[in-house]
Amino acid sequence: MSTERLTVPGGRDVRASLDADGPADAVVVACPPHPRHGGTRHDGRLTAVSDALPDRIDCLRFDYGPWDGGRGERTDAANACAWATERYDRVACFGYSFGGGVTLVTAAGTPVDAVAALSPVAHLDDGTDVAAAVAAVDAPLWVGYGTRETTVDAEAVAAEATDHGATVETFAADHFFVGQEATVADRVAAFVDGVL
Repeated sequence: MSTERLTVPGGRDVRASLDADGPADAVVVACPPHPRHGGTRHDGRLTAVSDALPDRIDCLRFDYGPWDGGRGERTDAANACAWATERYDRVACFGYSFGGGVTLVTAAGTPVDAVAALSPVAHLDDGTDVAAAVAAVDAPLWVGYGTRETTVDAEAVAAEATDHGATVETFAADHFFVGQEATVADRVAAFVDGVL
């Protein structure tokens, strides 16, 4: 796999890594966890998903620009999706934790072909209701969370996703999925591959 470093256009300083294995017609835009808690595009759950994707699907992992309470971070995700849409036939959006919330809120207003959120937060720092955004997501949706989750209220988002016919999976894990990154990544990759 080759990794190209690039900057996502859009007026904010958004650095990204594009993981590619050859000719691809689809891409997953991967949103990292909370940047104020060490979340970056190098997060183990994001890199595990990138590694699990088939060769025909690239992965764009990005770092948010300057902290903006959730607003700018949503803009960063939307700009990354726009960049991807110009270059690929199909685009999926994936995020973990805070990034899962950013993914869902972004997908509620940005056309994408598939959406996956792992342990998504129920609210962004600016108060945006992530669970309420689920109803506006117009793409196949997958939500996963650990049965021992105590860090975020992912269950509230999962319940809303279930009500709207999304695929919801649970894992015998806490918020961090220690030792289970590959298992979780395989499930995300299988969902995305099946849709794209």
